[in-house]
Amino acid sequence: MNIAEDTLVPSAPNRRLVLVVRADPVICGHSGEARCLAEVALTRGFDDVRIVTWPLDALEAAGLPLKPLDRVLPYSPGITVERPDPVGDYRVPDGRYLSGLIGRLVELFSDGVPTVAMSLYLSPHAIAVQEAVQVARRIGPAQVITVAEAVGSDITNVVRECVNTGRFGAAAHILSVYLAADHCVAVSEYTRDLIVASAATLDGMHGTTFAQQCRERIAISYPAVDSWSYLSLTDDRIAETLARRGLSRDGYVLFLSRIASAKGVDDLIDAYAGSRSAERVQLVLAGRGPQEAEVVARVAAAGLGERVQVLTDVDDAEKPALMAGSAAFVLPTREQPEFVETFGIALVEKALAGGGPIITCATGGVPEAVGDTALLVPQRDPATLRTVLDEVVCDWTREQRAGAEQRARAYALQFDRAAVFDRLFALAQPPAVHVA
Repeated sequence: MNIAEDTLVPSAPNRRLVLVVRADPVICGHSGEARCLAEVALTRGFDDVRIVTWPLDALEAAGLPLKPLDRVLPYSPGITVERPDPVGDYRVPDGRYLSGLIGRLVELFSDGVPTVAMSLYLSPHAIAVQEAVQVARRIGPAQVITVAEAVGSDITNVVRECVNTGRFGAAAHILSVYLAADHCVAVSEYTRDLIVASAATLDGMHGTTFAQQCRERIAISYPAVDSWSYLSLTDDRIAETLARRGLSRDGYVLFLSRIASAKGVDDLIDAYAGSRSAERVQLVLAGRGPQEAEVVARVAAAGLGERVQVLTDVDDAEKPALMAGSAAFVLPTREQPEFVETFGIALVEKALAGGGPIITCATGGVPEAVGDTALLVPQRDPATLRTVLDEVVCDWTREQRAGAEQRARAYALQFDRAAVFDRLFALAQPPAVHVA
């Protein structure tokens, strides 16, 4: 079993938090959310905090975008990261890892320590937690409260897809697992509405009653962000970070997200090409993802090789400074069948960091993440994006920029990790007694 070093777990803990998630080094906003919740838990009476996740070889084999392993920020002492080894042999390749995860959770849940277990992503994490809780309650003095957090891809990749293809069983399974949790939360109002709508479609097809249960049970818990990493930036740190990348303050437009079709990076490249902004600032495309090669080819085809940098090795330590130093931050996210931006964690991080304004699209839960503090453009509309980009980069005054920065930061502070943690865990009261 792969366990993080430098942990300080008491031999007889009094209160445990277990977070089941795709954790670092995966490039994912909810990986960062789990880190934030874990760090706050240490200040809220939890003396055993564990992140239970997947072995590195499984993450690599899945093709997930990963941060540079040697630059992943360490967790605070007291947080243990566990990566249970697979169980079984090669004849059940996927199930081996899930069995290892469930088995370790059973061990953590059945030792009598009062535990809150939170899963981020329903499939497979909430499934693993629910399976483990059922076993632990049969074999030991389990004192476990479960919280299942649903994100957009749980619905777009699982429930909605199953509904569209007539796969009733898989959709019913994931909704049943979700509703079996003691507390059900979604990362935005949009996500909750998406879940209810998909459940209603399933109900209409098969006579189930998932939609009403979802309406009654799902609360909202916005993703937690470490605001201090952004608010504590100094001019010297920003300058040092930019110098290492050959950049200057306000000398570039930044895209920092997963490099995938749904993030609209190709729309940004098309908007930048031929813009007035391209004559004044560079374009920095930072991230990892399945479309890296396509993006590089698109930049070359547009003749922008000398004006565009593609950075695939940005780590968490330099991300805040890159955001703060940009002339504008652009995330032209767009709705696709397999993905909708159900919140927009990177947008909140950028708002906290300061710097130039945010330009994005009002898709999914983005309006909840930015309020009225960002410039919204239609999705899949490079021409309008070019116009707005040129306006903020070339025409805005210093006073306009400062005002936008202040409004965005003030709005984003509601997503500070301590405030989110306290709101979320106020919900996690002891559940009803389970009778065997």
